[in-house]
Amino acid sequence: MMRIVLVAAAAALALLAACGSSSSAAKQIDVVAAFYPLAFAAQGPGVDVHNLTPTGAEPHDIELTPKEVAELQRADVVLYLSHGFQPAVEKAIEGASGKRVDVLAGVMLRSGVGDEKGTADPHVWLDPVLYARIVRRIGHALGRPRDALAARALALDRAYRTGLASCARREFVTSHAAFGYLAARYGLKQIPITGIDPESEPSPKRLADLAKLVRREHITTVFFERLVSPKIAETLAREAGAKTAVLDPIEGLTSDEARRGETYLSLMRRNLANLRKALNCR
Repeated sequence: MMRIVLVAAAAALALLAACGSSSSAAKQIDVVAAFYPLAFAAQGPGVDVHNLTPTGAEPHDIELTPKEVAELQRADVVLYLSHGFQPAVEKAIEGASGKRVDVLAGVMLRSGVGDEKGTADPHVWLDPVLYARIVRRIGHALGRPRDALAARALALDRAYRTGLASCARREFVTSHAAFGYLAARYGLKQIPITGIDPESEPSPKRLADLAKLVRREHITTVFFERLVSPKIAETLAREAGAKTAVLDPIEGLTSDEARRGETYLSLMRRNLANLRKALNCR
């Protein structure tokens, strides 16, 4: 009888230990991500992700509510970009109690990639190779490997290399200077209407010079993006006799894209298709 009791007690203790271990393993990690590409990289089992940049909003100049600042400062992990990409987020992070992960800290930034004012280009996620590194770094910080997503980012790189290998032209015109890393990776030349700040306004001379360049180089397409007004791109295209198309810096999702279940991966593939058409690639 005593032996039966001891065995039952041992079994009960083992069950409690297993439950405790399971409960510990299932603990959610509370993550605050500054904007969409970082939130997408963090998503997965055991991770609760809050994106500070609302759907349909442009992330550069977001302002945080007191509630969002408090949520950021008590999160287990905060994912953000330095170099002034989102000043309000960088300021709030100073009081964060959890792990702070600046995804640019693990990336070798290219010298010379930026705008005419010398502002460094922070849009590293538009280079699939660099995005794969960012994904792995985020997975390491969370203790949740992201190898499958990193592999899909590298598959994107192979698709871009193949798709952009043989094109009639290598220059593309875009509404702001967000595509320096993508252009550098695949041997293209970005011609931006404005600089790193998508809300900046080009001078009339800048627009006139670009219209002449577009006509002279027989550029067929002026690219715009969904989260900011397309009016300037449309004006340039009209002046130069070109058409417009979307080249998305994937800083966030529009409401329609979110409803359709679009992701970083699908938007990058759409960018590739639009580039191939504009550059007349075989």
